[in-house]
Amino acid sequence: MHSIIAYGIISWANSPHSNNIFKRKETSIRIIMNVDNRVSCRELFKKLNILPLHSQYILSLLLFAVKNIEQFTSNSAVRSINTRHRLDLHPPPLKLTKYKKGVYYSGIKIFNHLSQNIKKLILECKKLKLALKRYLLMGSFYTLGAYFDSIYRSHLGVFM
Repeated sequence: MHSIIAYGIISWANSPHSNNIFKRKETSIRIIMNVDNRVSCRELFKKLNILPLHSQYILSLLLFAVKNIEQFTSNSAVRSINTRHRLDLHPPPLKLTKYKKGVYYSGIKIFNHLSQNIKKLILECKKLKLALKRYLLMGSFYTLGAYFDSIYRSHLGVFM
């Protein structure tokens, strides 16, 4: 089931129907683990080493951005000053909300919220994928908002 859900996830995970798929995935996890319907799946996902839907979406978007990094503009290419955000990707100025929910812009936004330690692994794809998966499993994010909140807390030294 996981491979079917992961296929093309960057294209459909932002749709309103993704919540139904997430509920089905939780139901499957509960059946596999033989637990009651009211038990939270957050720890079950961690125990089975399976990413929740939105964490899988984040991983797929980040891997897409890294594999196609030449299609993105970095902040160091736009600004001549060497800042702490030089490894970040430069988001294009946008007005359309539809474009902001797309793969390109979402990939930039999610990539830019990674910690600097993970961004430094961009040239080592295997290490990067392992670090990303470990981080996403640890957080077990059910929403993108939870991901962005955890990154904020990680910069304060609370998480990660």
